[in-house]
Amino acid sequence: MSATETEIFSPTYRVGQQAKKHTSGFWHLLTLVRPHYWLMTLTIGSGILNQGLTIASAAVGAYLVGLAVVARSIAPLLPWLVALGVLVLGRAVMAWVEMWLAHDLAYRVLADIRGQLYWSLEQLAPSYLLDRRSGDVAAAAMGDAETLEWFYAHTVGSSIVAVIVALAALIILAAIHWTLSLVLLPWIVLVITVPFWFTRRAARQGKRLRSQLGEVNADVVDGVQGLREIVAFGQDHIQLEKLGRRNVALVEAQLAQGKRVGLEKAITNACVALGMLSVLALSAALVSQGILAEPLFPVSIVLAVGIFVPIVSVTDVVKNLNVTFASADRIFAILEHPPLVQDQVQAAPPPPIEPSVRFNTVSFRYGPTLPDALDEVSFEVQPGETVALAGHSGAGKSTCMHLLLRFWDATQGSITIGGHDLRDFPQADLRSLITLVPQDIYLFDNSIRENIRLGRPEATDAEVEEAARAALAHEFISQLPQGYDTNAGERGMQLSGGQRQRIAIARALLKDAPILVMDEAVSNLDTENERALQSAMARLRAGRTTVLIAHRLSTIRTADRIVVLEGGRVAEIGTHQELLARQGVYSRLIASQQEGILN
Repeated sequence: MSATETEIFSPTYRVGQQAKKHTSGFWHLLTLVRPHYWLMTLTIGSGILNQGLTIASAAVGAYLVGLAVVARSIAPLLPWLVALGVLVLGRAVMAWVEMWLAHDLAYRVLADIRGQLYWSLEQLAPSYLLDRRSGDVAAAAMGDAETLEWFYAHTVGSSIVAVIVALAALIILAAIHWTLSLVLLPWIVLVITVPFWFTRRAARQGKRLRSQLGEVNADVVDGVQGLREIVAFGQDHIQLEKLGRRNVALVEAQLAQGKRVGLEKAITNACVALGMLSVLALSAALVSQGILAEPLFPVSIVLAVGIFVPIVSVTDVVKNLNVTFASADRIFAILEHPPLVQDQVQAAPPPPIEPSVRFNTVSFRYGPTLPDALDEVSFEVQPGETVALAGHSGAGKSTCMHLLLRFWDATQGSITIGGHDLRDFPQADLRSLITLVPQDIYLFDNSIRENIRLGRPEATDAEVEEAARAALAHEFISQLPQGYDTNAGERGMQLSGGQRQRIAIARALLKDAPILVMDEAVSNLDTENERALQSAMARLRAGRTTVLIAHRLSTIRTADRIVVLEGGRVAEIGTHQELLARQGVYSRLIASQQEGILN
């Protein structure tokens, strides 16, 4: 990994730490070029040479034309022909160099941005994604980031080049005759300022356009991910109608953008034409009066063109900067969003860390206007002990898991591991102590071997297979066409629900952390496989601190103790037999179960 890549993925390298809420999209985007200033300098230099050689070759060509009209032999033309050939060749080389360097710069910055976006989303998840559509977030991470390519490849360096080259050409034109620059100057100012006449309208249109595009992307992702349900319920026409409405809104936004850009283009072209006409008329008058040499007449016209070309090319890009800045706003909204959970220490407490877990009067709510999800919850899990969290849906079981993994911080109270507050651990160190087997299993579009190896990337093939055997996954994996090298498919759709869960269990076992959290880990297994897996898990839990979140009575009964949650509070704590004898909340839960599952 290069030094740049190391910086991108380090916890300290975040745009949000480099700059606060931005007041100028241009200058804020420019700060991202900081690690690549050397490349930007080369890009600007090559651009100046490219544009300069272009104007010089055109001017020499124009001078040759004028000289050919008045010259009586070819001898005076030969040196200029040689110079023209050298200039044209040099211009061709520099055009390639500028394009290469400009895109090299842009792609490096985009790679930085994508790395920073992923790092930011990792710090913000899962809270940031609760009220946002994954398709819209993906659009920001990919589509909006890609939109910035135009800014870095065709705007930043090109703007500086346009100013320098246009100023140099204007000075040369003044050297031919000062009135030529004077008559051209007002038109140059008009061309430069045209995009600023429509700034507010452009900003509104850009935000609307990127927002509508994000909604369309989100609907498409929803439609693809939910295609099975849409087809099964015969609701394809409703999805198409919804997508159609989004597309109409997107087209309207695009048309509004196109009308404004067309108007700006028309005004710019009119200003350029009038400027050229002014220089043409004045040059002709100066030649007719004998003030300007005849060969310099076409040169003055070419220089005027050379002044306008780089300026117009930049203003053409600037006309669409509203979309670029709108994309940047969506990106910076992610990069600058403060994470709900931040590391408060640089290093974990010194080992050994006893794998005990304690909730000390923990209260928590997911939002300031929402009711408490947990209300003064207290319980403990001793090293090597298995504790099950039981209760109806919404009782707070999963919230306990989220807080233990420090996806959120408790509103009140504290959670400790080995007597140390969770905030005394850097997040990476904290999560290295905990293995999670979630209810909703996510498998990547990769081989089954690599999906299991996610638990410990440096594990050998033998260790992967050992974990799979322990999770009772080896047998079905061996029967797949390519065995462990079989691709799991996107989200593991090539496999059944039970197979996905066994792979997730193997992945967690391979990590071999001292604390194990299982959230409905056996919910998708049939009775026979569940019974076998329970036996295997009983052996594997030995010596591990285990928290079970389950609805199945068969799972709950394997725990050493049961914490019964009701309405975010601890209602009862005890063994299965003790709680049944109390005839309390747990007894009512058991009595209300259907087919061994608590509702």
